[in-house]
Amino acid sequence: MDILLIVLGLVFMLAGIAGSFLPVLPGVPVSWLGLICLYLSPSLPFDWVFIVITGVVAIALYILDYIIPAIGTKKFGGSKAGAWGTTIGLLVGLFAPFPFAILICPFLGALLGELIFNQTEGKTAIKAAFGSFLGFLASTFMKFFATLVYLGLFFYKLAVNWDLFF
Repeated sequence: MDILLIVLGLVFMLAGIAGSFLPVLPGVPVSWLGLICLYLSPSLPFDWVFIVITGVVAIALYILDYIIPAIGTKKFGGSKAGAWGTTIGLLVGLFAPFPFAILICPFLGALLGELIFNQTEGKTAIKAAFGSFLGFLASTFMKFFATLVYLGLFFYKLAVNWDLFF
C-alpha cells in the first residue's frame, strides 16, 4: 500500500508541475494531493500541521492565480478581452509547432483580444497586452515555483522517513 500511495503521490506531483503551465489543471492543488497521498501511506505518521499549512498555501496560490493576471491586465489598461486572449493564446502556444510559442502566443492572444474585441488603439493595445502577458508570466512562475517546492518537500519527507517504508 505504501508503494502505491508513493507512486500515486509522485504522479500527482508531476501532474501539478505540468498544471503550473496548463490552464486546465490546477497545478498547486494537484501537487498538494501528492503530499496527501504520501501522508496517507500507513507507514508515515500523519502530520496535520504540515498538511494544513501546505493546503492553505495551495488554496491561496490557487486564488492568486486568478487575481495576478487580472491585476497585470488592469494595471496596464487591459480588459477582459485581453485576459481571455492571453489564455487562448497559451492554449494555442502549447500545441504550436514552433519554439517559444508558449511565450509568444499568450502575448499575441492578448494583443488580438484588445485590438479586435475591445477595439483598443494600437499603442494602448500593445501596452495592455504586455500587462496581461506579464501577469500571466508572474502567475505561471509562482505556480511553477510552488509545485517545485512541494516536490522538494515530497522527496524530503520520503527520504527522511525512508526506513519506515522499507
